[in-house]
Amino acid sequence: MNINELLNKAEEIRPADAKAVSLARERQETLAKPPGSLGGLEEISIRIAGMTGKTINRIDRACVAVFCADNGVAAEGVASAPQSVTMAQTINFTRRLTGVGALAESFGSDLLIVDMGVKDPIPRKLYDESPLGDTHRITDRRIRPETGETDNIALGPAMTPEEALRAIETGMEMADVIKSKGYEIMGIGEMGIGNTTTSAALLSAITGKPAEETVGRGGGVNDKGFARKKEIVDSAAGYFMKSGGIRTPEEMVEALSRMGGFDICAMAGAYIGAARNRMPVVIDGYISVVAALSAAIIAPKAKDYMIASHKSFERGYSIAVERLGLKPFLSLDMRLGEGSGCPIAFGIIKGACDVMANMATFEEAAIRDDYLEEIRSEERYKK
Repeated sequence: MNINELLNKAEEIRPADAKAVSLARERQETLAKPPGSLGGLEEISIRIAGMTGKTINRIDRACVAVFCADNGVAAEGVASAPQSVTMAQTINFTRRLTGVGALAESFGSDLLIVDMGVKDPIPRKLYDESPLGDTHRITDRRIRPETGETDNIALGPAMTPEEALRAIETGMEMADVIKSKGYEIMGIGEMGIGNTTTSAALLSAITGKPAEETVGRGGGVNDKGFARKKEIVDSAAGYFMKSGGIRTPEEMVEALSRMGGFDICAMAGAYIGAARNRMPVVIDGYISVVAALSAAIIAPKAKDYMIASHKSFERGYSIAVERLGLKPFLSLDMRLGEGSGCPIAFGIIKGACDVMANMATFEEAAIRDDYLEEIRSEERYKK
């Protein structure tokens, strides 16, 4: 896939269905409750209607796509954990022994585990070449089959533009697979030592903000590593920061190739792919939201299909989610990543849709609603 093909695919995304949104809002007004009394749940169900084009929606099958890759910048001491953890956790996803694995089991979600470039070798017996043929195995989509990881962004570009486009295309492919298997919603997660550094660099490049505002400690890097992390981000993103930030899809793809990771590129592609399939897609934490912001620059209409789950504790998250114009509905001080916020969010989104589908209207409940006319006329309920 070249850049023009990517932009053509992005253009195929349809905006949220305005008629479905209007009908969903009207139905919320008829349900037997005071106006706005279910707060954010009402807005979630209305947004889902706009995504699917249907007033009544069911969320019975959900899947988190977890993109795994190592980043060459880890050699700079910017992470608290060794790269072997990427390999170990990728294997542990198959056993549901990680945070997102345990939560997926608890909430009845599936995982699509994708090896985009794990450095240390994983036993071949754990792979399944058919995506979601077995949700407890790994899909091999390694961009660099021999070495796995990207190059060190402290020394030069992370990858070539062609590799970035291949990774984006892979993410779009995974979204297509999830849709084809009958899932109604998907979430976006990751595993990759060093990817809070690559995410911070991308956020600085996009917004023009310095590392002081975009770099956090990730998994708990020491003071020396934290200082080095900020140096690398300011240096890697400097070209775009000087011009005030990224403005075009072409610049975004260039930035992804210069300072991104195979994981983040694939995640951005998955957001675009979900939107092309009119499928709701849930954002997890910091890396996930930076990938979502990257996707929104390449394909602006993709924002209509994104749902922010939880407010990450990681510095920079708020900058990214506010730039997207989204509001997370959970605040749990989470910062694990992996897609761990997605299964929790799926449960809330399912509840919001079930209320829309199953709650009685005033007429069905045999309740006169004329007593609400004064409340409905108040300015705060006209939003």
